[in-house]
Amino acid sequence: MRNSARRRGIDPSFVDEILRLDQEYRSALAAVETAKADKNRLSAEIGKAADKAAAARELKPQIDALTQTIAQHEERARALAPDAEESPLRALLTNTPNVLDESVPDGRDAESNAVVRSWGVPRAFSFAPKPHYEIGEALDILDFERAAKLSGSRFAVLKGAGARLSRAVAQFFLDRAAERGYVEISPPVLVTRETMWSTGQLTKFSDAMFRDEDSGMFMIPTAEVPLTALHGNEILDAESLPRRFAAFTPCFRKEAGAAGKDTRGLIRLHQFDKVELVWLTRPEASFDALEQLTAHAAQLLEELELPHRVMALCAGDMGFNGAKTYDIEVWLPSAQVYREISSCSNCTDFQSRRAGIRFRREPKAKPELVHTLNGSGLAIGRTLVAILDNYQQADGSVVVPEALRRYTGFDRIG
Repeated sequence: MRNSARRRGIDPSFVDEILRLDQEYRSALAAVETAKADKNRLSAEIGKAADKAAAARELKPQIDALTQTIAQHEERARALAPDAEESPLRALLTNTPNVLDESVPDGRDAESNAVVRSWGVPRAFSFAPKPHYEIGEALDILDFERAAKLSGSRFAVLKGAGARLSRAVAQFFLDRAAERGYVEISPPVLVTRETMWSTGQLTKFSDAMFRDEDSGMFMIPTAEVPLTALHGNEILDAESLPRRFAAFTPCFRKEAGAAGKDTRGLIRLHQFDKVELVWLTRPEASFDALEQLTAHAAQLLEELELPHRVMALCAGDMGFNGAKTYDIEVWLPSAQVYREISSCSNCTDFQSRRAGIRFRREPKAKPELVHTLNGSGLAIGRTLVAILDNYQQADGSVVVPEALRRYTGFDRIG
């Protein structure tokens, strides 16, 4: 844990504090048991005494002192217990990130992320390509001004062919997921605090979540949350693993840490649609599963003929829950950059430990924690960005990728 923290760029001294508080908690529990044993011994002596009243008078001060000692140590143990709401030990444990896999590259930030593979050759344009928001507004399929009138900044209205294209992308993604063995789920998009915590969303970095103050419910930032927690506090049969789920949901994020980033267009919205892929698998199979999950997401871009690359995130750029993560970045010709469109992570037993998701290898075997994985397959808005950017034509129209035409019913937006 110390080594993983150092690689993430985190001071590892919190590990020593956890161990110190844990020892203090265990010592308090031990002191309670010792004092109770002493109290029981004295009570037994009174019971065996010939003159019980005299023995009781003699031993009462010691028994009273032990009673007070027990109360003091019990109070300290309750305050330090890992499951106590205000426990400093719980606070440290809750904010402790997952242990990085050894294969994660070293590095402090995104500049050290490693290219694993690339696919496709960026198109050569005979004109200066426009950004997606200019294309969408000119074609009257994106309306940011009226979205702002309705809801404020970082929202979008999709109109006509834009709304149909968005729906077509979602259906295409879901059909491919079904073909690859994912069970489609339509989960709630409002979840409890416990559900958010169990999947590692509620930490000191959780200022990006929308919450209904009256009910205490959270609007999901990704369908990873309900899909991963679906089997919370359950013991699964080994034969049923891996379990693979797909869900198409709206997602909600404050983007509180993204001030000044992607303020125009569909890249970074408070509300967006996404198809999410989640795996529950045996521990020994999880890193092979990560390769498959990432390939499933990347194959969607291949079918859409969108140039992209797969990046292995370095230690300093890793998320809180992940042990290893691949980002898939799609090429945007208007900006001449690759932009993230999917993030695929193996969370090992980090989430299942919180959520209590276990399995038995044999009917009477000791339950073990499953490993959980998740990935965008894919974000709908960013896919629309990539399509508008890459398929724009000199006359301002946009060609619809061939893979989507059976869903849209048209091959061009003009």
